[in-house]
Amino acid sequence: MTDFPVTALRSVEIGTPDLSASIDFYTRVWGLEVVAEVGDKVFLAATGDDFHVLELKQSERSELRKISFRVRSVEDLADLFDKAVQAGCAVFRAPGPADAPSGGERFVIREPQGSVLEFVHGDRRKDARVVPNRVQRLAHVNINSADIEALSDFYRTVLGFRLTDRSKMMAFLSCNNDHHAVVLADAASHGLNHIAFLMPDLESVMRGSGLVIDKGYPIGWGVGRHGPGDNVFAYFIDPMGVVIEYTAEVLQVDASYRVKGPDEWVWPPGRTDHWGIAPPKSDACKKAQISIGFSGA
Repeated sequence: MTDFPVTALRSVEIGTPDLSASIDFYTRVWGLEVVAEVGDKVFLAATGDDFHVLELKQSERSELRKISFRVRSVEDLADLFDKAVQAGCAVFRAPGPADAPSGGERFVIREPQGSVLEFVHGDRRKDARVVPNRVQRLAHVNINSADIEALSDFYRTVLGFRLTDRSKMMAFLSCNNDHHAVVLADAASHGLNHIAFLMPDLESVMRGSGLVIDKGYPIGWGVGRHGPGDNVFAYFIDPMGVVIEYTAEVLQVDASYRVKGPDEWVWPPGRTDHWGIAPPKSDACKKAQISIGFSGA
């Protein structure tokens, strides 16, 4: 296995113009649980061992405010901070105690294309449970980039991620045995494409998606099985326009995995996934995937 200083994608923070509506959706519909409220932030947990996987904060518009990663050691935290500064990242918070209820040591930077990244070591964990049809943890975050190669280079050379696959439109990056924790999507401007939440299995993706539909939210794309990563997917749009995904069965890889390029990730005409049975992605989903910017951008 590759030696990764970053060990996991832990959580994301979303700004929402209607905090109450977002809390209602992510608890009543999506299946997360409020575990803390600190100041103007609400922290929501899944069933895994992360203290929280989602932070919600009132803002003027829907926006991606922060992506949080867990780091292997205090030494790695210091080394990553030095590398980020040398790479020209803006420093929002130097290494020190985290102010979130999950605790730990952390630093916060803005990478050159505009997303805010937090790196944490020693944060609180909780007892993990596997609950059918309920989210376990985050699976990946997909970021729109007008220069994928530059951002991919940043994640690999500065943060220690590994490229696992490169399709025509996307780069897939890993920091552990999951095929990808970060995906970079070719787009006209930088921003959030979508956030993926890991379910226990295929059956949970199917039943969980049915429960979301029962509550009035249609599938934007899926259910299908992706090419790179081989994971099952179902895409939805939350009430504030953020695209979110239920996924499961993410391919597990190690250092022997062979990176495949765009010429190898080619589908037959009219097909966009392995199964080829999902309806085309909805226009609403396509629009939402390029509509969410970064905080402060």
